[in-house]
Amino acid sequence: MSIPTHQTALFVQELRGAWKVSSTDVPKPGPGEILIRVEAASLNPVDWKIQMYGVAVTIFPAILGSDSAGTVVEVGEGVTRVAVGDRVLHQGYYHNRIATFQQYTVANEKRVAKIPPKLSFDQAAAIPVALSAAAFGLYGTKVQQGGAGLTAPWREGGRGKYAGQPIVVLGGASSVGQYVIQLAKVSGFSPIITTVSPHNNDLVTALGATHPVDRALPLSELKAITSEPISVVFDAVSSAETQRAGYDLLAPGGTLVLVLDPVGSLGAGEKEGRSVISTYATVHVETNREIGEEMYEHLEAFLESGDLKPNLVEVVPGGLASIPEAFERMKKNQVSGQKLVVRPTESA
Repeated sequence: MSIPTHQTALFVQELRGAWKVSSTDVPKPGPGEILIRVEAASLNPVDWKIQMYGVAVTIFPAILGSDSAGTVVEVGEGVTRVAVGDRVLHQGYYHNRIATFQQYTVANEKRVAKIPPKLSFDQAAAIPVALSAAAFGLYGTKVQQGGAGLTAPWREGGRGKYAGQPIVVLGGASSVGQYVIQLAKVSGFSPIITTVSPHNNDLVTALGATHPVDRALPLSELKAITSEPISVVFDAVSSAETQRAGYDLLAPGGTLVLVLDPVGSLGAGEKEGRSVISTYATVHVETNREIGEEMYEHLEAFLESGDLKPNLVEVVPGGLASIPEAFERMKKNQVSGQKLVVRPTESA
């Protein structure tokens, strides 16, 4: 398979600087790594926040992007899990050789999953980051940047383990919330209670939610849905309001999982044994390495069986150059219930 020496990538030129499409070298895979031609990359709010607020990246010009689906075009020494020509999805990170807003990127073979034939590259690109937030938040080690410490459904005894136990998902139609609902279903949770705009009721119930509740209603009303103690609340919104409400829903000993940092003090949690965990949605940190590599090992089977379905996607035409304008839509909350995807191969 012919591999060029140069490629097109989208750069942030300097700290809080402008976006610019430019040429750069194609990276080479090292031992245990693979080179992927990026057929589709999805957009996440964290990408534009890094550019706008000047966080997470210190070396410029910088390539961002962390959701990718593509074709393996080269493998490094010792690679055995995948081969040239395989279709794979993976989570990149904010270092130029492994970021995803470019036509070619490098990944560790242990942190990729093959894409089932029934899924397109566009669909597969919507999976990695949002699924990581959901899976690590539920099944990660019970430490900060970990998760609630539940038994993952791919581990022995994990499937259906939490039958009859309620779970609350705040923001069920969000990219992350959709995966939390699906994983909760595989883990056996019931009822699965979620807040959602009414027009997304059908979406979340199709994924496994049993009780969609209008997000405009007082969140205290969720307690009336079940008489069982609520031991897990996953807040996929993590505003000050939802954090407080989610914390108040918890039974003693329960865990509130956030996708952002806590806003102020949430109460006397230590006295009642309630925990607040801010999960970190990346496989590229040591806290999540073990659970993340396990997830990628089993992910193809979960996608093939339909236990996990990707977010709905909207393909934004124009390749990498279209990303800045797409981010403006995200900033204005003009995207709901789906993820925006670009195809770097369309870039000039």
